[in-house]
Amino acid sequence: MSSRVSPTDRIHAKIDALFAEDRELPEILEEVARLGAQVLLQSALEAEVTEFLGRDRYQRAASAGKQARPGSRNGYRQVTVKTTTGPVELARPKLRGTTEQFASRLFGKHVTKTNALEFLVIASFVRGLSTRDVEAALADALGDQAAISKSTVSTICAQIAKEYQVWAQRPLDDLALDYLFLDASFFRMHPGSPAEPVLAAWGITTEGKPVFVALAPGTGESTDAWADFLTDLNDRGLASPLLVISDGAKGLIAAIEQVYPAALRQRCTIHRLRIILAKTSRGMQGEIRDAYWKIFDTEDLETKPGPKLVEIIDKRIDEFAAKYRTLYPAAMKILLTDREGLTAYLRFPAEHHHRIRHSNFIERTFGETRRRAKVIGRFPGETSCINLVWAVLDRASRGWRGLTMTADGLRLLQDLRRTLFDPPRQLRPHTVAGTASSDHAEAVGAIA
Repeated sequence: MSSRVSPTDRIHAKIDALFAEDRELPEILEEVARLGAQVLLQSALEAEVTEFLGRDRYQRAASAGKQARPGSRNGYRQVTVKTTTGPVELARPKLRGTTEQFASRLFGKHVTKTNALEFLVIASFVRGLSTRDVEAALADALGDQAAISKSTVSTICAQIAKEYQVWAQRPLDDLALDYLFLDASFFRMHPGSPAEPVLAAWGITTEGKPVFVALAPGTGESTDAWADFLTDLNDRGLASPLLVISDGAKGLIAAIEQVYPAALRQRCTIHRLRIILAKTSRGMQGEIRDAYWKIFDTEDLETKPGPKLVEIIDKRIDEFAAKYRTLYPAAMKILLTDREGLTAYLRFPAEHHHRIRHSNFIERTFGETRRRAKVIGRFPGETSCINLVWAVLDRASRGWRGLTMTADGLRLLQDLRRTLFDPPRQLRPHTVAGTASSDHAEAVGAIA
C-alpha cells in the first residue's frame, strides 16, 4: 500500500478485508472490536494534528490561510496502547519545523492503558454523540491530560452522523432489485420508555450483488409505519422488486401489499418454524423441526421452479399437517395460515432458494447490534441508536455474499418480471389472508 495512504485509511482497509472474508460476524467480533478501537483512536490523533497545523494532510500552508502554523508532518512513530480488546498499535504523528511543541491532548505523555473501546465507541455512539459526554468519558478514563479539544471530538463524532444522513437520503433510482428483505429490531432509545423498532431493508440486485438499502426509526410495526418506510424508498426511486421477504407481522405484510402490489411476497420459513415449535411439546420439537424442513427439501426433485414445484410442496404441507393435526392443532393451524407465503420462493431460480426463503440473514446482524447495545442497556435518544445500528450494519454489509446468476436463472427472473409487471390479466387478489387453494396453483401469487 502506498506510503501516501494515511494510517486511518490503512485500518479501514483491514476492516474491509476482514468483512470480505467468508465468516459469520460473531466469529470476527473480537477482531472487529480491536480494529474499531484502533481506527477511532487513530482518527483522534490525526484530527489533533490537523487542528494543530491548521491544515489537512498534504495541504500546503499557503492554501490553508491564516490559521496555518509553521511546520509539517514528518512520518509516524509506532506506539502500543492497551485496551480492553487487547493491545492496539497506533501510528503517532511526528512533526518538524514547528515553532512550538505538539503534545497529544488525547493521551498525554505517559498513558499506556485505556478503556478505549468502551469510552470512545460507547461514548461516541451511545451517549448521544455529545462533545461534553465524550470529553467527560475520556477524562474519566485517561485523566486530566486527556482534555481533548471540543473541535477534535466534534469532528470525530459528527462524521459518523453525517455519513448516515448522506447515506439515508441518497437516490435509489439506479438500484434494480430482484429480492428485497425487510426486518425490524427493537431497541430502548429513551430513558423509561419501552423498546422501539428500527426498520431495515437490504436486497439482492439484478446482478446478484448484495446491497444495504435503508435504515430508519419506526413509530411501531404498524401498517402506517412500514408504509412510510417503503414509500420513502419508492420516492427516492427504488422500483418494485420481484420478491419481498419478511416475517409475518401483519402491519408489514399489509404495507408490502400497499406499496409493492405487483411483487411476490415470501414469508420467512424460519420465523414460521419458531412459531410452530412454540406450540409443540419440547420432546417432539426435534421431530417436528426435521419433518418441517423436509417439506421444503427439493434436491431429490427434477421439477423445475414454477407452479408445478409449488404444487408438489403444497401437497407435502398438507401431509405434514394431517400427520400432526391431532396432537398439535394450534401449530398446524399456524402452518396452514397464509400458506402461499411459504412457497413463493419456489418460482425463482433453484440456486437461490436457500437464501430467499428466510430473512434470518439480516436478523443475525441485528442480533450482533443488540449485543453491543446491551453494554449500555438503553440509548439516550433516537439519533444515538440509529447511528450505532447503521454503523454496525453498514460495516457488516461489506462482507455480505451475493447470489450466483446463471443464464437459466436470469431467463427465469426476466420471465417473472414480465409476468408480474406487465401481466395480461389480474394475477393475484389484493388480500393478505392465505386462503388460496391448490386449484389456483398455476396463477402467480404474491402472498406469503
